[in-house]
Amino acid sequence: MSDLISDGNTKVCWASSLSSLTAPPATELNAAADWTSRVTPDGLTTTPTTADVPTGSLASRQDTNTVGRVGWDVSVTFKKGTTVQELAPYTTLKYGVTGILIVRRGIAYETAFAAGQEVEIYPVTCGERMNIAPAANEVAKFTSPMKLSTPAVPDAVAA
Repeated sequence: MSDLISDGNTKVCWASSLSSLTAPPATELNAAADWTSRVTPDGLTTTPTTADVPTGSLASRQDTNTVGRVGWDVSVTFKKGTTVQELAPYTTLKYGVTGILIVRRGIAYETAFAAGQEVEIYPVTCGERMNIAPAANEVAKFTSPMKLSTPAVPDAVAA
């Protein structure tokens, strides 16, 4: 048995649009801005939440539920840099900006997108970016909170 290591095997990209959210073309994915090296090691959050829908009745002796709507907590924490390229996430992800957060897991981040690879697609609108308080022995960082603008496709497959 072997474990899948996430270090160096997660890719995070940003695109202004994609022609398909469920089967995005690899050429479009490869044209997206690759910001993986600017994301902090613990800076990617794509957490689903599932609401409860109560199914009990007056006759029930225990609470029962079924699954309801799915929501997503999406945010990315980036290192700030000193060059135009390193500052691209900070200058791009301003309040109200829309785009698509693309995540691929389990493949070396340097590997180009290819047909058949699983990708996560999050169409989002950015919230107000948050500068992280400075701390000794740390780089300058900021977090971009993101709100889904259309449903996420966490199991898309590149075409």
